[in-house]
This record gives sequence, structure tokens and C-alpha cells, in this order.
Amino acid sequence: MSPLILFLSFLTPITALEFRYHDNSEIKDYLTQISTSNPNITYLYSIGQSVTGQELWVLALGLSPRRHTVGIPEFKYVANMHGNEVLGRVLLLQLIDDLVRGYRNNEKWALYLLNSTRIHILPTMNPDGFDSSDTDCLFSQGRFNHNGIDLNRNFPDAFAGLRRRQQLDEEKREPEVKAVIDWLRTESFVLSANLHGGAVVASYPYDNSNGGSELVNGASVSPDDDVFIHLAKIYSYKHASMHQGERCRDSRPFLDGITNGYQWYPLEGGMQDYNYVWAQCLELTLEVSCCKYPPVKELPALWTDNREALLAFIQQVHLGVKGRVFDSSGVPVHNAVVEVRGRNNMCPFRTNQHGEYYRLLLPGNYSFTVTYPGHEVLTETLTVPYGPDYYSALKHDFQLRQLAMTTGRTLPTSPSPTCNYTRIVEAGGDVNRLAWTELTAGLGLVMVLRSLSD
Repeated sequence: MSPLILFLSFLTPITALEFRYHDNSEIKDYLTQISTSNPNITYLYSIGQSVTGQELWVLALGLSPRRHTVGIPEFKYVANMHGNEVLGRVLLLQLIDDLVRGYRNNEKWALYLLNSTRIHILPTMNPDGFDSSDTDCLFSQGRFNHNGIDLNRNFPDAFAGLRRRQQLDEEKREPEVKAVIDWLRTESFVLSANLHGGAVVASYPYDNSNGGSELVNGASVSPDDDVFIHLAKIYSYKHASMHQGERCRDSRPFLDGITNGYQWYPLEGGMQDYNYVWAQCLELTLEVSCCKYPPVKELPALWTDNREALLAFIQQVHLGVKGRVFDSSGVPVHNAVVEVRGRNNMCPFRTNQHGEYYRLLLPGNYSFTVTYPGHEVLTETLTVPYGPDYYSALKHDFQLRQLAMTTGRTLPTSPSPTCNYTRIVEAGGDVNRLAWTELTAGLGLVMVLRSLSD
């Protein structure tokens, strides 16, 4: 019997996926087998290649795995960004096995998740680093990619300053990072997490700061801080022990098993901040083991520790509100600005190419403002319930009215990949004037566009 056939024989619906570290070719074979055997709920695709040409394989799972369905949120898990932090590879393969097996067995939890969510899983973002790693718990080689670059320091950074962003744009970005950036432009991800090792904690944005108003009591606080804390606690309290805040050998204890990224240690060019600022995707960094390369004998217990948390976190993609924005003719519009009062995101949240918006929010009353060129500014107050219990956020569409006469002053309709917006809010009860300053790194251009409202 060939090694491949022997390996695939362990993947039948009768036998569970083996607990061990599968190499990159075995991961590809496993994902291929799963997608071939379950074409109705899985789809295998590559988002690009590593430095040495290894494919970055993603498995999508859901009722429509090949393409986006309006009203179905997109979720993703990414593991092995640091090549020597390997537990995430095992957890995500086990998660795939669990989801597919549960769906085929008509288990309610799997049916609810896959019927309501499109889930994307990238088991290894750094296959080259994994190939060069060894099994030391803390100091193993393989963290970096084949070019010796830390991928979690190579993304554009909203706080890095114009000169630094210009330098990064002019330099060749690492292919693994470019692949993820391009991926974020093709899918409207709503929620995400990337899995690391070396600590046991759920970390949330911001990872960086420029010492501005976001810096509060040593933390770099985002406009959606309440949502991020909720998301981090969902994972930590569903985890077997993360919420206890136990410290690893080289880290401090964490209250509730969570931390603001900057408060833990500042990090420039991180992936989770990039997801949040530029891609409208709320992302956490999940540190899932003290040991970066846990012994094989510990893998079953580590899966048990993380399984419920991994599933519960996916379910949180149904927080808040979702819907579409239609123009005065009833046509869904792309790049309409959908904002929530009191949440001044550096890059305003916008509708995707289907006219959809997704806004993760905790239960409560929120004032929404929708802006689109040539149409009246629309403001509505919505009461948001706790959607995850029902596997669906609140559904609400916005219908815009065309302006009788335009002033020629409109908001930009196409967000820049280097967008960094500074809000200027003048004194007064309601917002009377909003100013957006867009720093376009490649051109070094500063453009101020103002929209006046009554």
C-alpha cells in the first residue's frame, strides 16, 4: 500500500483524523480528499504561494462553499503564521474533520453553523517556516518565512506614519502577506482569528499606537473595544483553562485570559490590525499553547481544550446587524458608508459589491448613518438583539432617497488600500461636520474631503 493511500485510509468517515503533525504535502492531500468527498459543503482553493512556491491552501465550508451568498457572513481561521508555532495546524485540521463529520451525521450544531456561515480555514500561512522548524518548546527555529521575515510584522500599519508606509509600499512585500492582503480584497470577511503559540491568551486590537487618543491606561483602544473584549472572553471562557489567566514560563498572567495587544507588547505591521482597519474584519490573535511545538502525546488533550472555544468563536460572526443598502431605484450599492454613532473607525465601514454591510455589535440601541453620493444622508436607530443564539444577526436594509440637487461635495466612493482616516468632530450635540483626511502612501497625497449636513 502506498504512503498516500495509507494516509487517506485514516480519513474515512469511520476513522477519526490521526493526532500528529502532518507535513505540508499531507495537509494538501487531506484537504483534497475532504473536498473531493464532500463537494456539497467544501471547496478547496489556493490564495497564493510561499517564497519557495508552496501553495497556501484554504478549505471553504458551507452550503455554498464556492462563492459568497448574500446574507451569509464570511469567517476565517488562519494558523501557522509563525512556522514554529504548530498547534494551530493540528487544531484546524481537527476542526475541519469535526465540522464535516458532524454535518454528515446531521448533528444540530454542525448543521446550524454550516447552514448559516461560510467558513474559510487556512491551516498554514507559513509552510516554508514549518519545514525549517524543530521541536523545541520556546526557542525553535522556523518562526520566519524562507526570506527570514516575520510575517506578523510585514503588513501595512495604520499607526506607522506616512514615511514608513511609503517605504513598505515601495519594497516587495512577502508573498505570503501579499496573498492574505489579496484574499481580503476578494472576500468580505466579517470575523477572523489567527492561531499562535507560546502563551495562552486571546489578544485583540490594537497592537500598535502612535500615542494619540486611542492610548488609554496603557492600552491602545479601538472604536469597537467592547466587541473585541466580548469576543476574546467568548474564546477564553469556552476554553478549558484560558480564562483562568495561568501564566506560561515566560509570560505574565492575564486577567480573564485576554489582553489588549498593545498593552501586552507593541507590535508594528501585525495582521490583526490590518484586518480590522483596512478589511472591516474583526480579528483576534489566539495564543493556544505555552509550548510552541507541543509533544504529540499532548495533542488530543489540547484539541479537547480548544474545540468548544473554536466553535463558539465562529458563532460570534452572527453578532450585531447585517443587511443591504439600496439606492433610490432599489439597486444595491457598493461603497456606501455605513457608520455607527460613537464608533469612529479609521476606515469607515462600507458596503461590499453586493451592497451588503455587516456590523458586529453587542445587544443595545444604535444610531446608524448611511452615506452615498447623490443621495440624502440616512439616519436610523436600530435595536440589536443577541444574534449568535439564533445563528443570525439582525437583518435590516437601508433604502436611500436621491437628492433633489447635489452640491458637488461627496464622500470618496472607493476606499484606498492605504486608507487612514482622521476624524475631526466639531463641538455640538449631533455631529455637524465630519472631515476625512486620507493619507495615500503611494502618492504622498493629503486630501481633505468634507461633507456638510444640516
